[in-house]
Amino acid sequence: MYARISVEKQRERVAALEKEVAELQGALGENEDANKIVQDHIKLLHRYNEAKDATQILIGRLAAMKGSTVRQIHKDLELPEQD
Repeated sequence: MYARISVEKQRERVAALEKEVAELQGALGENEDANKIVQDHIKLLHRYNEAKDATQILIGRLAAMKGSTVRQIHKDLELPEQD
């Protein structure tokens, strides 16, 4: 038993969704491609993660050289302990 939606309500809903899409496209920019923006963002996140991983390796090596802990190196360098 599904509730039936009148044709009028369906049209109103479609019109509301089309208006929302137009507003979002306007906020994004008329000539902007949302998929490209997402892909670019993903690439930037990969670069960030690679740089962060490399930094953590170096911090780990520095801690080993100093006979310290990674946590202590983070404190000494005033780095956050977590993201």
